[in-house]
Amino acid sequence: MNTTRTRTRSHRRGIALAAALAAVTVGAAACSSGTSTSGSGSGGGSGSLTVAGPYQITGLDPSGTLAADNGTQLAAKQIFSTLVIRDGTNYTPGLATSWKRTDGDRTWTFQLRPSATFSDGTPVTSDDVKQSVAREVKLAGPLAALWTGVTVSTPGKNTVAFTAKDPQGALLSKLGTLSVLPAASVGRSGFFNKPVGSGPFEVSSFTPGQKLTLVPNPRFYGTKPSVKKVTITYISNISARVTALKTGEIQGTWGLPDDQIAQLDGQDGLTTKTVPSDAQYTLWFNSGRPAFQQTAVRRALWQAVDYSAIIKSLYPVTGTAAKAPISTTITGFAAQAPYAYDPAAAKAALTSAGFDFGKSYQLAYSGDEFTPFAQAVASDFAKIGVKVVPTEKEKATYLSDLLAMKWDINLQSLSDATGDADYVLGRLYTCKAARTGYCKHTLDQQLAQAAATGDQTTRDQLYAQAQKTIWDQAVGMYPMDVRISYTWRDNVSGFATSTNYQPSFAGVKVS
Repeated sequence: MNTTRTRTRSHRRGIALAAALAAVTVGAAACSSGTSTSGSGSGGGSGSLTVAGPYQITGLDPSGTLAADNGTQLAAKQIFSTLVIRDGTNYTPGLATSWKRTDGDRTWTFQLRPSATFSDGTPVTSDDVKQSVAREVKLAGPLAALWTGVTVSTPGKNTVAFTAKDPQGALLSKLGTLSVLPAASVGRSGFFNKPVGSGPFEVSSFTPGQKLTLVPNPRFYGTKPSVKKVTITYISNISARVTALKTGEIQGTWGLPDDQIAQLDGQDGLTTKTVPSDAQYTLWFNSGRPAFQQTAVRRALWQAVDYSAIIKSLYPVTGTAAKAPISTTITGFAAQAPYAYDPAAAKAALTSAGFDFGKSYQLAYSGDEFTPFAQAVASDFAKIGVKVVPTEKEKATYLSDLLAMKWDINLQSLSDATGDADYVLGRLYTCKAARTGYCKHTLDQQLAQAAATGDQTTRDQLYAQAQKTIWDQAVGMYPMDVRISYTWRDNVSGFATSTNYQPSFAGVKVS
C-alpha cells in the first residue's frame, strides 16, 4: 500500500512560490548558493525542476557496463524510449503501438509508431530496435544475457519480430529495459555526451557524477513535458540533500533513510509518498561450506533472528517483512509461510545438527548503509552462541569474493531489473549460476519450464513452486522488502514515483 504524508499551512502558496524562485542546481558534495530556476529550453512549459537522487549518474550509455546502474537507467528513462513501458505487473505501449504472439509464443511481432522520430529528426525504425539489441549483446553488459537465444528480424520498416527456440514468457519485461538507440549515429565519438534519443527529454548538459540538465524534446511522440528544464544533481551527503530540500534549493528527492524521512515528516510545504520497490534485503548462506550444507541448519539460523524487531527498529518506513524470495512487486511473486522467531528452538536444532558453535562465520556486505542491519543480525545470532562477524568490503573486493564464494553469509539488496521473476530466480538460483552453493536439479527444471512458457498462469504456478523450494530449503534468509520514500515540494505536481528508484519527470509541473 502506498503511504502519502503532506504538511501545509495557510501561507503554503507563498512558500511554494518562494521555493520555485529560489530553486538552484546543487553541487555534488553540498548545496550551493542560488540562481533562478527559470531555465530555457526547446519545447514549451513553465517552471523548472531540480532534484537530487541517491545515485550518481556517471554515464548515459544504457547498454554498456552501466546498463543495470540506477543512475544510468534514471537518465535513460528521460532521454530514450522502450518498445513497451512497465506499469506494475502490466505493460503499455511505448514505441510499439501493438504486438502479437505466434508460433506457440516463440515469436513476438511488434508494430512501431510510424511517426516516432529521434530528437535529431530521423525516424525510429525496426532496424534501430534490432541494432540496439545487437549492441547490448556485443557490449556484454549486465543485461546482455537477457537476449541469449533471441533472434531479431525486421519484416518491415515499422515491424520488428523477436524469435527464440523456446516460448518467451518474459519478453515484455526484457523489452521494458531496452533503450532504443539510433543505429546511424550511436557509434559516433562522443555520442553519449549529448545523445540522440526519442524520449520526452534531450540533454542540455552533462557533468558525469555531478549534474545532468535536460530540456523537453520537441519531437517526442507523446505528450510534451510541461517543465522548461529538469536538473538532476547529486549530493553525496544525505543531510545536505535534506537541507537542500527544506530550503527549496531542490524540489524533490528519494531514497532517503528512515531517520532523515522522520525529519521531513513534519516539514511544512512537503509531500512524502512511500511505495513498494523491486528490491529486497537478502542474506544467502554459502551452502558449499560444511557449516551450511544442512537444510536444518539454515532453517534454524533463520529462526534465530528477530527480523520483525529489526525492521520495526531500523526501517519503520522503508522496510516491510518479506513474504517470498522476491519482492511483492515482481510478476510471479507467490507468498510463502513465514519463519517464526524462536531462538530456543533454533539453538536446539543447531545442536542436534552438530553445528560448530566454536567457529566464527563471516557476514559479508558492501556499503555502510547495511552496517546497522548486519550488526543487528549478528547480535541476535550471538544470543544463541553463534559467532557471526559483520565484514564490510570495498565494492570491487565484495563482488570478486561474492562470485568466488569467499564468504559464509552474504548480505545484499537484490533488485529485479525487469520486474519479472525470471530475472532474479532464473538468473541466480540455478546450479549453473553457482551463486549460493545450493544446487537442486528439480529447482532448475521448474525455473527452466517457467522461462520457456508463454502462458502467464502456468509461469506463475512454476515460479510459485520454485519460490517454495528456495524458501523451504532456506537457501538464504529473506527478511525485508525495501520501500522507497519520495519527497517533493508542494509547488511540484505530477511527480511519478517508481518501484526501481527511477521516477519519470515527463508529467511534472512546477508552479
